[in-house]
Amino acid sequence: MTLSFYGATRTVTGSRFLVRSPSTQLLVDAGLFQGLRALRRRNWDPVPFQPADLDAVVVSHAHLDHTGYLPLLARNGLSAPVLATTDTAVLAELVLRDSAKLQEEDASYAAGKGFSKHDRPKPLYDTRDVERVLEKVVVIDFDEECQVGADLVVRLRPAGHILGSATVHVDSPRGSALFSGDLGRTHHPLLRPPAPPPSVDTLVIESTYGDRHHSSSGDERLADVIRRTIGRGGTVVIPAFAVDRTEVLMVALGTLIASGRVPQVPIYLDSPMALKALDIYRRALMAGRRDIREGVSTLLDLAGLREARTADESKALNEPRSPCIIISASGMATGGRVVHHLKYLLPQERNSVVLVGYQAVGTRGRDLAEGATSLKMHGRYVPVRAEVVQVDGYSVHADADELLGWASAMPEPPTTTYVVHGELDASQTLARRIRAELGWNAVVPRDGETVRIDR
Repeated sequence: MTLSFYGATRTVTGSRFLVRSPSTQLLVDAGLFQGLRALRRRNWDPVPFQPADLDAVVVSHAHLDHTGYLPLLARNGLSAPVLATTDTAVLAELVLRDSAKLQEEDASYAAGKGFSKHDRPKPLYDTRDVERVLEKVVVIDFDEECQVGADLVVRLRPAGHILGSATVHVDSPRGSALFSGDLGRTHHPLLRPPAPPPSVDTLVIESTYGDRHHSSSGDERLADVIRRTIGRGGTVVIPAFAVDRTEVLMVALGTLIASGRVPQVPIYLDSPMALKALDIYRRALMAGRRDIREGVSTLLDLAGLREARTADESKALNEPRSPCIIISASGMATGGRVVHHLKYLLPQERNSVVLVGYQAVGTRGRDLAEGATSLKMHGRYVPVRAEVVQVDGYSVHADADELLGWASAMPEPPTTTYVVHGELDASQTLARRIRAELGWNAVVPRDGETVRIDR
């Protein structure tokens, strides 16, 4: 049995791992590459396997860097089922439809404004491709054994990263592997911690924060920048992923307002996808899903929340009439409505931009975090005069200690641990710690590499 790495190696995005047995092919995650142009261009390259030959695809969670390539698989011949938990299936439908819509809109906008190098810019995929793949989604519950092909069994366990997120356990008579997907925090405000890992022959573990430690809380720093900005009559713009990060922020803002540490000002949630995701989270909280913490069903009821659903309501926020907070997607400012807000609000010193999550290399969010004095948006450069603050503590990725702690709970050490889904320094740092502190064989694989995972 073999494992091939076709993404998320020495970079954070594009998770795609192919497990092959003599009779079965299983793809674990089908993500988009994001960030640097050289990475994004890889989304247009054909994959080094035949989608029609797959017996199944299993996705760990709904984020685009784990699901965003699914429509292309469907376009190119995928007929096999796509396995996911209940909430991953619901959220992936939302994420993929929104992704296709944004790509179609961006292609149309580029064509109309004439700033694309292509005569007729096209989206990577469209809504028809999304509909094709959604027809193939098959829901499996946590801990349910799902037979794939003649000799593989898949089992999903809660990963605590976002609603429905799971680790992926692949077992066969020849060997076993565990894919961490993205692991969540020990103290997520809404979700339970990741389930302990079972013993396997091969462990594939993410390393997004493999060389870093999260601060205990970002509440006070967030409160400080909000107070400063409101005091000078400005607007706080928070780029945030629509799925989970928005919900975590709402809990934090609700706590800060209730305690009087932040003044009561209008809070606009400006993302159609985030509003839909919020409804999904609220339903899951009320239903008491297995990965939801107990007693949190009312935490998403933020007083004074204002919903910007239409394009006109969103455009009005480019020139707010009074101090306010705008939460808008995407979280790395790679697309969506937040880009329009940044274009109008970054040039004004009274405003601020708060970055609350990981910012991949090559994204506008990363450029802002590293002190960019101008950003290119919609074909032109915009000066950065607003205050830019990066606030740790709201990440829903496990940090280095949490990753190591989760792995060390495995009853027996794996034969080999492969460290993926991180920039090279982060992956190498985590691999060194695994070797030094756990005494395990830990490797940072290369893209396109194939290894054996037999017992």
